[in-house]
Amino acid sequence: MDVLRTAIEKQVLSLTGLALGGIDFENPPGDPGLFGPRSMIWQVHGDFTSMLCGGVSALLLQMLHPLALAGVWDHSNFREDMLGRLRRTSQFISVTTFGPTAEAERLIAKVKAIHLQVTGTSGQGEPYAASDPALLTWVHVAESSRFLASHLRYRNPDLSPTQQDSYYREAARVAEALGARDVPTSCAAVADYLQWMRPQLLCDERTQEVARILLAAPAPSALARPFGALVMQAGIDLLPDWAQQQLGFNPGLIRRRLVRVGVSGVGRVLRAAVRNGASQRAMRRMAKTAA
Repeated sequence: MDVLRTAIEKQVLSLTGLALGGIDFENPPGDPGLFGPRSMIWQVHGDFTSMLCGGVSALLLQMLHPLALAGVWDHSNFREDMLGRLRRTSQFISVTTFGPTAEAERLIAKVKAIHLQVTGTSGQGEPYAASDPALLTWVHVAESSRFLASHLRYRNPDLSPTQQDSYYREAARVAEALGARDVPTSCAAVADYLQWMRPQLLCDERTQEVARILLAAPAPSALARPFGALVMQAGIDLLPDWAQQQLGFNPGLIRRRLVRVGVSGVGRVLRAAVRNGASQRAMRRMAKTAA
């Protein structure tokens, strides 16, 4: 049985930023990182299944912004290496959430430097820069709102409004460290912001192409392929209804129910199998006593 558990865990971790290596989540002893184990962001970001589903949904939502899409279209190798892009995004989130303080700050500085190089003109002829505070805010809100929506659906639907607001306040610290401004920090503020942004969003041929490539992203193995397909459908299902309509998705009630039941079942299996994810390693770091 342990052999099966280990095999499942290996497949899971191959999808995450841990597959990239280079980060020691278990040292230095006692370092709480940017947030610490009592934070809401540790709780929300600590479940692999809901985070993966929320991450797919976040990417689909982010790409509705023409300037966010343009940056990915012009400066990313997503066409050749979508799985690599997902791993790099996963690494940033896991390190800034669970990593030791120095590593989190180093990665934030690295991403800020990369953003300065991402400039150009969108398909609509509008100039863009990845370092633009307003654009950073959009990317962050699309991401954090989908992570929380997924957590509420697949991990803890009883999270109180106060706890949800705490999550948004904590997550905003990373966005602001990257240069975002006027970041909404409550459920009500996030809902208002998304409604305010809707007139600026667009689904064109480029958007549809990025969505198609994302949803067809290859799994790391044949064993992971059915789970990957389920996660992609869960990501669609987690989008706001208006975003699903804009992207041309109409999964139907029966498919939605099947996806939700499937993800819930798989989530229980994966939680029992994964013992060496970023959150577990961070907890071991916290349990150590500095010499």
